[in-house]
Amino acid sequence: MSVRFLHSPVGALRLSAQEGKLREIALTDKAGKDEPDSATDLAASQLLEYFSGKRKEFTLETSPQGTPFQRAVWQALSEIPFGKVVTYGDIARAIGRPTACRAVANAVGENPLLIVFPCHRVVAANGLGGFTGGIAVKCALLRHEQVEISEKSTFSEKFFFTFPTNRDTI
Repeated sequence: MSVRFLHSPVGALRLSAQEGKLREIALTDKAGKDEPDSATDLAASQLLEYFSGKRKEFTLETSPQGTPFQRAVWQALSEIPFGKVVTYGDIARAIGRPTACRAVANAVGENPLLIVFPCHRVVAANGLGGFTGGIAVKCALLRHEQVEISEKSTFSEKFFFTFPTNRDTI
């Protein structure tokens, strides 16, 4: 397994890859020894472009480890465009499991590829919702994408994304 540590505006990130595919991007408070490969180098480069405002989409080979349900949720995350938000319920409907909002929230919380699978773009029906890295990091990422957050943590309709109706479901 290859590992690379990256300092970012939201904190230190640990990037891990195996067999040339990205497996993890996680916030960390412990820096370790870099043992990068082409996958972690490419991910670091694209993340730096994202934080500098030059990149809105990622083109990385990934191999997240999870259940079929989790992978369906993570695939849906990857479809949310830069500067847009969806609710947990939107994702549940998009993957064909409209009553699975709580399970979707759990899968979002288990997202192994922060930022690349943009879980920060998922909000609760009545506000911000949670975030593994903390609400301050979630808000920083949303503001980086020019998503306006009101004092009541609500969002203007112009920031909501609607999943296409012709997408595959589980």
